[in-house]
Amino acid sequence: MTQLIQSDLSEGVLTLTLGNGVAHPLSLAMIAELHTHLRDAASNPDARVIILHGPGKIFCAGHDLKEIAAHRTDPDQGRAYLTELFETCGAMMQDITNAPQPVIAVVEGIATAGGLQLVAACDLAYASENATFCLPGVRNGGFCTTPAVAVSRNLSRKHIMELALSGDAFDARWAQENGLINRILPADELLDFTMTFARTLATRNSSAIAQGKQALYQHLTLPLDQAYDMATRVMIGHFMDPARIAKEKSR
Repeated sequence: MTQLIQSDLSEGVLTLTLGNGVAHPLSLAMIAELHTHLRDAASNPDARVIILHGPGKIFCAGHDLKEIAAHRTDPDQGRAYLTELFETCGAMMQDITNAPQPVIAVVEGIATAGGLQLVAACDLAYASENATFCLPGVRNGGFCTTPAVAVSRNLSRKHIMELALSGDAFDARWAQENGLINRILPADELLDFTMTFARTLATRNSSAIAQGKQALYQHLTLPLDQAYDMATRVMIGHFMDPARIAKEKSR
């Protein structure tokens, strides 16, 4: 079986490099492989930070339209396949959010449709000045409804609507100004910058980071008083963490 994801673990950083051709489309097999890597990493204490890298001019072109077209000859015109595809993809995107590790997208080129969904699902995203971002569904007679779930959690309502209704490609400056990515870097510095940051992050208290990441996502959905109650419990746990206590004693 062809390996669709290249995996490399070094200095606490797990780098998952997308394959499956130059467009790195999210075929059902690609999604399943990402799902497996993310689930395995969640229980691997040596993997403290995860990088998702789509090298080249296309970070990820979204779902595999050729694979979708091939299932149009199924007796149900592909409904069962599409159900499995989108449900599996949604579960994989949630693997990113639920991962105990910070997950960082490295975007050199185009992130479109489900590929933009992948970027938006990550905790952090760094992009080159050549990167562009697009939800092109309306141009093909549809709408990028499932990608919009993740993307809308990064952008304001009107910005996600413009992205989804226009089908246009927006540049890295627009993406940074509106909260879709964290930083823009020169193409030849992008991966080195991200790796340096990730290696530093991998030296931090992984337990506190895992708890803090999940608490942050949870409290964003809570009323203010409940958010503070939950955050207080987590914060006390940070201060009572044996690793933190040991570090305090060593000062």
